[in-house]
Amino acid sequence: MSVEKELQKRSGDKCELCSSEKELNVLEVAPSDGSAEQSVYVCSTCQEQIENPDTLDENHFNCLNDSMWSEIPAVAVISYRLLNALNRQDLVEMMYMEDDIKAWAEAGMSSSAGADGTVVHKDSNGVILQGGDTVVIIKDLEVKGAGFTAKRGTAVRNISLVADDSEHIEGRVNGTKIFILTKFLKKS
Repeated sequence: MSVEKELQKRSGDKCELCSSEKELNVLEVAPSDGSAEQSVYVCSTCQEQIENPDTLDENHFNCLNDSMWSEIPAVAVISYRLLNALNRQDLVEMMYMEDDIKAWAEAGMSSSAGADGTVVHKDSNGVILQGGDTVVIIKDLEVKGAGFTAKRGTAVRNISLVADDSEHIEGRVNGTKIFILTKFLKKS
């Protein structure tokens, strides 16, 4: 059976995001092996907006309130990516995804380089960080070489961005300047 036939059957001939029945196409959810398990069946409106993120229409994607709960991993992954692109962190934080599915979702999100090639730092929710921001640590972190643990909930004020590494910032905790992985931070 072809991928398109499998997706038609799985979706009931409807867009797996907005339930439209018009102009449906197969969309591979990168990185993908091209299988039905790593593809979604979407309408042309959803596909155009996914492929051109500058045209995202938040009103059209109110449908993500439902599709984000899909048991189909590819649909959950594309919903996660779209919610992040729309800065709907309230919904992203409600989503539960197995670690491998979340890794897939994050692997296909826009890279850490901005349109002009500069490094972009993002917190654990995908919110862009700037130098001077205040962030909160979301997990107890043992600070190697300093002999203390940076406790969950600790505010780190006036952070500095590491110029060539999107996954690290510099900040002071307990008076000590340390490097912290952005995946353990939330912008406040």
